[in-house]
Amino acid sequence: MGITILISVISVVLSFIFGSILGIIRYAKIPYFSRIIGFIIDVVRNLPLLLIIFFTYFGLPAFGFKPDTIPAAILAMTFFESMMIAEIIRSGILAVDIGQMEAARAQGMKLGQAMWHVILPQAYKKMIPALVSQFISLIKDTSLATIIVVPELMQHGQVVYGQNPNYIIPVFVIMAVMYFVVCYALSLLSKYIDSRMA
Repeated sequence: MGITILISVISVVLSFIFGSILGIIRYAKIPYFSRIIGFIIDVVRNLPLLLIIFFTYFGLPAFGFKPDTIPAAILAMTFFESMMIAEIIRSGILAVDIGQMEAARAQGMKLGQAMWHVILPQAYKKMIPALVSQFISLIKDTSLATIIVVPELMQHGQVVYGQNPNYIIPVFVIMAVMYFVVCYALSLLSKYIDSRMA
């Protein structure tokens, strides 16, 4: 479970940072650049995460870069989740009344200052449920990393019931409970934060 949480935490932090940057770029409508970013986001969002994991681990060595299993899983999940979060960020920014940006610019703020001090704090409040839901999905998706033999929860479960098929039901029950505890705790934290910010 420790490996599962490690991969999840690192991927969540990195994807939140990169996703925020990509979402803001797409919202800013920078000529050509925003369209290219938007196209990449749309393509990746419509690909299965398993394909991204396969490409990261088996495809990147063809370009001279061969990551180990855990870095490959983190890289694949960060890349995939960044695209998902970018769209959440863009939608959250669009949900903020346009008058907020106009008022901030009228006060003499530059675009970046208005975005950082006025728009994003309001947008992130609106995005909390969607972001937490995406992060919960990421935690559950770490099970896909077992396909490249990452020693996370699902892979260890397979090892246990592979040695004794009689353990298959207990192992699945224990894994289900562990995933539920982590994901449910995160959803409760989301509700708490949401209620405090309301």
